[in-house]
Amino acid sequence: MPSLLGICGSLRNGSFNRQLMHLAAGLHGGAFSEGDLRLPLYDGDLEAAEGIPAAVQTLADQIKAADGVLICSPEYNQALPGVLKNALDWVSRTEGAPWLNKPVAVMSAAAGRAGGARAQYSLRLCLTPFRPVIINGPEVLVAAAHAEFGKDGSLANEHYLKAISETMDLLKAAA
Repeated sequence: MPSLLGICGSLRNGSFNRQLMHLAAGLHGGAFSEGDLRLPLYDGDLEAAEGIPAAVQTLADQIKAADGVLICSPEYNQALPGVLKNALDWVSRTEGAPWLNKPVAVMSAAAGRAGGARAQYSLRLCLTPFRPVIINGPEVLVAAAHAEFGKDGSLANEHYLKAISETMDLLKAAA
């Protein structure tokens, strides 16, 4: 079974995107680990003075070691969250091109009726220079997430569950 790294664009433990990530990881099966985006803000002066922070190198190593990566991200002001963009910027500074040819699936859960579509589009654009293998569909855009997830993190909507399952099957196949 291919190993899966989950990256959640929300830092909040109870976020809908973290719930989505864990639900998808359960459907994937196999080994699962979660990346930590609690990183310092990217700063060229910090990098020059101290090198790559240990937490950034850990994330880059996790990406490199995983057979596939799942990124679940909310939409903040019509784009990906700053913590996720910051992590992408930091990891781009590490050696070894960890994203190169890495199978990556992107999902989102958001309060709005578009389900985080703009966050996904901006995230896919930000991933482009790293040349991963992005799974292009089916799109998983959980709209009105507060009404879709149960208190236990479950998701009852068959349309979303089918799309999540198909996406995870495609990610496994690509890995």
